[in-house]
Amino acid sequence: MASKGRHAVHDCTDPDHHVHDAGAYVRAVEAACVDRGLRLTPLRAQVLGLIADAGKPVKAYDLLDAMKEENGSSAPPTVYRALDFLLEQGFIHRLASVNAFISCHHPNLRHSVPFLICDNCQSAIELEDERICGMLDEQARALGFAPRAQTLEVHGLCARCAAA
Repeated sequence: MASKGRHAVHDCTDPDHHVHDAGAYVRAVEAACVDRGLRLTPLRAQVLGLIADAGKPVKAYDLLDAMKEENGSSAPPTVYRALDFLLEQGFIHRLASVNAFISCHHPNLRHSVPFLICDNCQSAIELEDERICGMLDEQARALGFAPRAQTLEVHGLCARCAAA
């Protein structure tokens, strides 16, 4: 983690930071599952690999199509159960505004993060700024609200699309 001024800057604020080898990511999640006493089934690993390999948010029906190409067929309920497991464990994030999923490249860290979503190229940047989540949490508690989870999605144009 580098420091700029008073505030810490994480590598995850760099859009290129999330370009990882999907196979290595799946192996990291497998290790996290072993540490937690969980089982990453072949189907869960396949779904996770497809999401990680996409490099941007991927919709469930696109996952189903990819699974059909690789396996011949996949029942939607089995894919949705795999997504539920991966979400529950914090290995992926669901972006509600675009109804899609994106991998979280921190398999050993459960966290809430804001996302910057490009409306042009559909890329999503996971910001790791504890101040933002902390301020939202603090404001909610000040109003007597007991927050359990948060996902902030900011839409606009990424640097590449804005420059084009």
